[in-house]
Amino acid sequence: MALYGYIDDLARILTGDPRFAEGFRYLKRCVLQGSAENARLLSMSANGVEKVPLEDGSVAIDQVYQTRERSNCVLESHLMNIDVQFILEGEEVMDVIPIRDLSVKRPYKETSDVILYHDPGPASRLRVRAGQAAIFFPEDGHMPGQYEGESALVRKIVIKVPVGPK
Repeated sequence: MALYGYIDDLARILTGDPRFAEGFRYLKRCVLQGSAENARLLSMSANGVEKVPLEDGSVAIDQVYQTRERSNCVLESHLMNIDVQFILEGEEVMDVIPIRDLSVKRPYKETSDVILYHDPGPASRLRVRAGQAAIFFPEDGHMPGQYEGESALVRKIVIKVPVGPK
């Protein structure tokens, strides 16, 4: 079941789950003005992507891009990782649909930990703004990166949290 909200609220809700601790610490550094992480993210150019391994085995994927039309976005899910998709700057729309309601377009690819799905049309939509995040679990098909209205530049961090035991 997907979770959505301001990052400090999500961190409080998930405080008892140690799988998220290092990712939330990293995000806290990313929003702290003057931190090395914040400066690096703000200096990244459009289409920039940087993977940052975290101490607990999670991976942060820092990225800067223009949001796209829904028809140019991908509906996906992951088996080995939980996605914490945090918006540092800008806003985007993310659709979420339970994978049990989807049909597979491309089967699971272990090297990228992704399953792609056919687009079923209307879905539950989240408008995720700066300071907010959406957390997608393996049962959540999700389609991030969309705009509603006009395309906008987004600075985003996706934390790939290994599913593993709590």
